Amino acid sequence: MPYEIKSAPDYAIIDYDLADGESVVAESGAMVAMSSNVKMKTEARGGLLAAAKRKLLGGESIFQNTFTAQGGNGRVMLAPGSPGDIKAFALQPEQSLFIQSSAYLAATPDVTLDTKWGGAKGFFSGVGMFLLKATGPGTVFICSYGGIFEKQCEGEYIVDTDHIVAFQDSVQYNVTKVGGIKSLFFGGEGLVARFAGQGMIYVQ
Repeated sequence: MPYEIKSAPDYAIIDYDLADGESVVAESGAMVAMSSNVKMKTEARGGLLAAAKRKLLGGESIFQNTFTAQGGNGRVMLAPGSPGDIKAFALQPEQSLFIQSSAYLAATPDVTLDTKWGGAKGFFSGVGMFLLKATGPGTVFICSYGGIFEKQCEGEYIVDTDHIVAFQDSVQYNVTKVGGIKSLFFGGEGLVARFAGQGMIYVQ
C-alpha cells in the first residue's frame, strides 16, 4: 500500500495507491479525490457505542469512511479539514500512539482506536482530559494546523501543552507549570508537559 504525503508542511495531502482489495480508513470529510473504482463505506468502527465514546472523549468522528479499491488498483487522496502538516507513524503489534484530540486523520484497517484518560490537569492545560489511543499493527496518520516536527525523547523533554500533537506509549508525561506563580500567569507559557522515557514526541 504505497502512499506519498505531498505539499507538506503547509497544505499536506496523502496520495494513496491502493492495490485491488486494499483499504484505508479516514475521518469523515477527509476525502479529496479518488479513482472511480474506489468504493467508500461509512460505518461506526467498533460499534455505535464505542464510536460515540471516542467522539465524546477523544474528538474523533462517530462515523468513519473506509475506502477500498475494487477491480484493480485505485487511488484516494486524503487531507485534514484545516491546512497544515501530516505525519505517518508505523505501529508494530501492540505498540500504541497517543494522539491529541482532533489530530487523528486516517489509519490502515488493522489499527485499533480507543480513548485514554489524560489526567484532570489536562482539562486546564489544552492537552485535553482524554487522548485518542491508536494501537498497531498498521500505520496511523496524524495532522495538525502548522508544521509538525519529531523529537526523540531520551530522558526528559518539556513541551507547551498547546503544541502537543502525539507521542509514543513508551514515554509518560506530567502536566505542571514551567516556572513560579508569576511565570504561570504573566509569562505567556502557562502549563507544560514534562515527558520522561525513551520514545518519539510529535510537536506542532
